[in-house]
Amino acid sequence: MLDAIVWVISNIVGGFANLFRALANPSLWLDWSNKEAIMRWVYYGGSVEFFFVVFDLFLLLTIAVMVNRRFGWATVRFMEGFANVVGRVFAWAGLIMVLQQIVIVFVQRVFARPDMVFGFGIPLQYDISWWGEELKLYNAMIICLCVSYAFVQGSHVRVDLVYSAVRFRTKRAIDMFGSIFFMLPMAVLIWLYGWYFLWRHLIVPKPSASDTLEKLLMKSRALRWNVERIGFSPNGFDHYYMFKVLLCLFAAMVFVHAFAFFYRSYLEFVEGEASAGKYLDKDTLGEGEEAFEGTH
Repeated sequence: MLDAIVWVISNIVGGFANLFRALANPSLWLDWSNKEAIMRWVYYGGSVEFFFVVFDLFLLLTIAVMVNRRFGWATVRFMEGFANVVGRVFAWAGLIMVLQQIVIVFVQRVFARPDMVFGFGIPLQYDISWWGEELKLYNAMIICLCVSYAFVQGSHVRVDLVYSAVRFRTKRAIDMFGSIFFMLPMAVLIWLYGWYFLWRHLIVPKPSASDTLEKLLMKSRALRWNVERIGFSPNGFDHYYMFKVLLCLFAAMVFVHAFAFFYRSYLEFVEGEASAGKYLDKDTLGEGEEAFEGTH
């Protein structure tokens, strides 16, 4: 037990040192003309060192939020605003998906064309099956990039066993517990699996989560880009690596919003019931349509 505590404390202190070292030597991991820099990026993106750098930053932010409630509400508004902006932008992918499906049906059934061409000056010409399979990408964008937006808007399905029957501050305590012990661990696990899942389909030799930095630097001598371009059908959508990018973005969105939800719950817990929904930027369908908004 003592060894574990010492390990955590040493990594928290080391996180600040690693952050300073990374900022002082950006060419070591940002100069992608250097193959070793790419491998450092791959290693640190899913490493214990990176976890504690992020942990240290959010630890400092959390202390600042608890010390200064005005700064705390500004932080909540910024994080929720970011979730809303990203969600509102990528929610339009749903409309694009519907319109593209309509065009596919007309081109295939009415005009009997085997392909579709879009573009101005540089045309994009792909088989009908390519455009049809690409619809999955729009669906994935909505799921991965609108997840925090849907949370802010109260659109996720919730299973309520005791929540509605308890007092206001008890609800906020439940929310704080859930954000720390459910949302954050889930986001971290998805990131750790998704990060190496992504890079194994972008470069060779394929990196592994068990590889040390020294081993990856040795592999960098033979490194070359090998972006996954295999579809489910001969002429189908062939950019499936984009789904792996979205998986990492999904984990990042959930991770950041877990802290936003924790901060909001903490501030509402401290300030009382009068602060419920304070500064919450929710979409509305208009007067008289409240029954169709959020989850009920």
